[in-house]
Amino acid sequence: MKIPKARRLPSGSWYCRVRIGSQDVSITRQTEKEAVAEAMAVKAGIKLARQREYNKRCSKTVADAIDDYIANRENILSPSTIHGYRAIQRTRFSAVMKTRISDISAAQWQKIVNAEAKQCSAKTLKNAWGLLSSVISEETEHSVSVRLPQVVEKDGAFLTPEQIPIFVEAIKGKTFEIPALLALSSLRRSEILALHWEDISLERDIIHIRGAAVIGEGNQLVRKEENKNRSSRRTIPIIPPLRTALMLESRKSGLVVTTSPTTLYSQINKLCRALHLPEVGVHGLRRSFASLAYHLGLSEEMTMRIGGWSNIYTMRRIYTKLSEQDIAEQSSQFKSFFDPQKGINGNENGDEKE
Repeated sequence: MKIPKARRLPSGSWYCRVRIGSQDVSITRQTEKEAVAEAMAVKAGIKLARQREYNKRCSKTVADAIDDYIANRENILSPSTIHGYRAIQRTRFSAVMKTRISDISAAQWQKIVNAEAKQCSAKTLKNAWGLLSSVISEETEHSVSVRLPQVVEKDGAFLTPEQIPIFVEAIKGKTFEIPALLALSSLRRSEILALHWEDISLERDIIHIRGAAVIGEGNQLVRKEENKNRSSRRTIPIIPPLRTALMLESRKSGLVVTTSPTTLYSQINKLCRALHLPEVGVHGLRRSFASLAYHLGLSEEMTMRIGGWSNIYTMRRIYTKLSEQDIAEQSSQFKSFFDPQKGINGNENGDEKE
C-alpha cells in the first residue's frame, strides 16, 4: 500500500488527503506521524471493505452469476435475448457452471474455452463466451481475455428467382402457405407470428407491419409492441399469391398465423427436400425476397423499405445474393467485351474506331 504524504499547515498541524472513489477525505493531526497513521488506517479500511465485497461477489458459482446478470437487466433485455442466455446457461460450459468464479484463473478459462470448442461451432462458442465474459467482468471487475476459434461466415440458404415459382406453386392450399408467402414478402419470423388480421387491408392491397412476437422463457411466445428497429415498422404490398391465400381463409380475426415456429420451420424444409430445393426455413425465404428484389432490379432504397432494414450494409452483406442465372448473364457480357470475333469494345470488324 502506498504511504500517503503529509504536509504541514500554517497552523502547525499536519494534513493528509485520501481519495475514496470520487471523494476526498481530509485528515488533520497534531503531528506528521499521527496524520500519516490515520490516513493509512483509512486506506486499509477501504481496501479491506473492497476485498470483502470482492470475495462476496466471487464466491458465486458461474450459474448463480448468470442468474444475477440476467436479473439486473430483466427490464431492458428482450424476452428472446433472455431465452438465448438461458439456453447458454443450460447447454454450454456445463463443466464449470457449479464452480465458484473466484476459483477459476484467467489461464484456466482459456483451457475451458479450448475444451468447449470441441463441443460446438465457433459461432456458438463466440456467442456463449460473449455472455460469460460479461458476467465475469461484472462479478470480478476484471476482464478475461481468451483466444476464440475463427468464425467462418456461411451464406444462408435461399431460393433463386428460378426456384421461387416452383416453391410457390407447391405450397398452394397447404397449412403453411400464408406464413411462407409472408416470409417471401420480406417478413421476419417474429413479424409473421405477431401479425393480426387488422394489420391487413385487402381493399388497399397492403400489410402494416407493427410489433413482433419472440420466444421467451419456457419457450412461450411473447408479444412486443416494438419491432427489431425503427425501419421495421413499415407498410408492404400484398403479392398476388398471398392475396389469393388470404381471401380463401375463412377466419379473419385474431392472429393470422397460429402455427408454432418449430412446426413452421419443419414444414417448409420438408417440402424443400421433396422438391430438391435448398432447405431455407422461414428466414431463408426472407433472404429469397432480397435476392428476387435484386434480380428484378428494385432499387436498394425500395428493397430496404419493403424489407425493413435500417442498414444498407447489412442488407448487402447478408441478404442480397446473385442468382446463378444473373451471374451467367453478367459473365457473358463481360467475356463478350473481349471477344476477338467482335474486337475490343464490341467493334464487329476488330478495327479501331476513328
